[in-house]
Amino acid sequence: MEHLFAGSPGAAVSYFTSERERRRPRACAGALAWVLAWVLASVLAWVLPVLLGLISVASSEPLRRSGYAIGAETCGNGDLAFPKIQIDMKAGFCVGLVASEADGLKFPRAIVQVPGRDLFVVADMGGWGHTDGRLLLLDPRAPQGGRFKELLAGIEYPFGLAVGPDGRLYASTAETIFRFDPLADNPRGTVETIIRHMPGRRIALPDGSRIEESAHPLKQFVFDRNGQLFVNVGSHSDDCITPAPITKPCAAAEGASAMASIWLFAPPASGVFPALKPGDADPPHTVYARGLRNSMALALHPNFPDAGYAFLQAENSRDLPDIFKPNEEINAIEQGRHYGWPYCYDLSTPSPEFRSVLQSGAYKSFCTAGALYKPPLSLLPPHGAPLGMLYYHGGKFPELEGKLLVGLHGYRPTGSRLLVYDVDDHGFPRPVTAPVRYHVSCAAEPTRSFQTDAGEVAAAPFDELIAGWHRVNGARPQGAPVGMAVAEDGAIWLVEDKNQTVIRIDRATGDPQPSLPCDMRSQAMIDQLVAFVARDAQNSVRLTTLRKGLVEKHCAGCHSDFGLKEGQSETEKDVAALRFMLAQDGWIYPGDPYAGKLRARLRGIGAEKLMPPGGESLPKTEPGYTRLLDTMDLLVANMVPGTRMRIKPGPPQRKFFGKTNKECGEIPAAKVVVVTQRSAVDKPGFSRFFRPADPYLNGECSDGDGYYIRQEFLVPVQ
Repeated sequence: MEHLFAGSPGAAVSYFTSERERRRPRACAGALAWVLAWVLASVLAWVLPVLLGLISVASSEPLRRSGYAIGAETCGNGDLAFPKIQIDMKAGFCVGLVASEADGLKFPRAIVQVPGRDLFVVADMGGWGHTDGRLLLLDPRAPQGGRFKELLAGIEYPFGLAVGPDGRLYASTAETIFRFDPLADNPRGTVETIIRHMPGRRIALPDGSRIEESAHPLKQFVFDRNGQLFVNVGSHSDDCITPAPITKPCAAAEGASAMASIWLFAPPASGVFPALKPGDADPPHTVYARGLRNSMALALHPNFPDAGYAFLQAENSRDLPDIFKPNEEINAIEQGRHYGWPYCYDLSTPSPEFRSVLQSGAYKSFCTAGALYKPPLSLLPPHGAPLGMLYYHGGKFPELEGKLLVGLHGYRPTGSRLLVYDVDDHGFPRPVTAPVRYHVSCAAEPTRSFQTDAGEVAAAPFDELIAGWHRVNGARPQGAPVGMAVAEDGAIWLVEDKNQTVIRIDRATGDPQPSLPCDMRSQAMIDQLVAFVARDAQNSVRLTTLRKGLVEKHCAGCHSDFGLKEGQSETEKDVAALRFMLAQDGWIYPGDPYAGKLRARLRGIGAEKLMPPGGESLPKTEPGYTRLLDTMDLLVANMVPGTRMRIKPGPPQRKFFGKTNKECGEIPAAKVVVVTQRSAVDKPGFSRFFRPADPYLNGECSDGDGYYIRQEFLVPVQ
């Protein structure tokens, strides 16, 4: 009913009049029905908004858009003031939510301002459904729900957006680059394609084989001030590894149309590319630089291509399973140079799969003595996934003027950040001698120095404009920044693909917001878990044993000393160590020791490095060390009072709910939960259980409401 009464009484009259005409009652009855309907509609038109407002005020549940909790505070001024969202910003900055999934966004990837107008064009890929992409016109001053106008639809993988030297707006598909007028009555009628037939989604490799879905088909591009166009042509695969033994170079990265490269298109003397007509030949290109797996982040200094000025690329390196290897890279691009992929990663580290290729022929000793190979200017945090990069020039933030901004999209603990680099007069970040540290966990502890297989290495230090963007249940999702732009007023605009948002960074007023807790586990939750341990005599003893024999002896120092300080009592030391472990990113899953990262690291399980360093020898050299690891398992398994139950095999996930049937998330089969009420008294047929591991929460429920799962989904832990 709400939409029927959202407008004026006249709108309601129109609705009821049409109903009267369809039913055609007798005249007198129809007239009476019409009058009553008009009166009822008039009353509801005035009363209903008031009632809804009262309900909203009374509700304890905040409004959420795209997973962000929205309150009364705003970021920005005047008609560019948007709901402030809780992202941990550098002091003096805030973030406003301009648009979300409620506005129809599906998978936004890039944003650019229309020159001279307070309007923006957003590239929304729609997903990976091939032709689901759209280009949207965003009017941030329009009423919410009406800020987007669809300009073009049915586009294959739109990603790149840029204003050309001619002041017109350019965009890319998987295979083409085109320009169009976003303000025209019929934007599609203004489309002019300037480049066609680049390697896209479907490609033919030099050996004649075909790939139906290339790994990196998206076309990021940049213009220099002379109108030259540089285009990312991403690699067809993660690492070009073929069945062993690999004896030949990666064919897809060779030749005049190499993938994993940056292509250069030079315009005619006019400086503007002509529109291609049917039958026209594609403009020629040269391979400007090679060995670049996927150049989603490109930035040109405003003075480029003058000699000595920076052309920077942020590399998405290959996906090794080690969380700390390889590092991402910032490369200083020079024409004709090779940047390593797939033969080298980090700083001159040879890829072991290509050992024979690097022992003879054109690539002999390529990573260590090759004349064409250029190592990275600096390393970026491993698996950070840089998808956006630009130099800041604007009046709003003088402290950022000329600095390099790099957005990290990666879902690992090193990602979901916005970095700020100081640069020299030519636009290059300034590496310093080792150690240079970056943040690993969402709490910024522990930090880790940039390292390769050879040890600690020099790197360019950076600040974090956005540092805390980890998921906090009920407050925000994990950050997923992709494209960004600096508006003419100096504000910074970002789009998030997975969260379906457009956000705007402005100058903050008032006191800075306190940082949200790390690892989605609130302080209240940590307090509750600490109290559980304190009330259990056996677990209290286990904690003391672990603190003395494991934490203080082998772990403190690498991890900010676990909060241990001089002058603390024994009990205070126990609590400090436990709080630290509970606050870290996924270290402990209460009730299920096998699911936490802490156990995997202590026992050297999986791809991540054993903790502490050299720990593989401790079970043999230190009496009782193995028993300490077993004690850790017992502490975690018995941390929460209740019955340990396992999710029964069946469908991949089992949904769980809040008390009022709100869906809270799904837990995969075989995971352990701690049941506190086998037959929940307030929800028949369900079992109430302690909070699950945070990755299974979807942000829609609160701890106070409790978590419930159907009894038939549970079996006892054997």
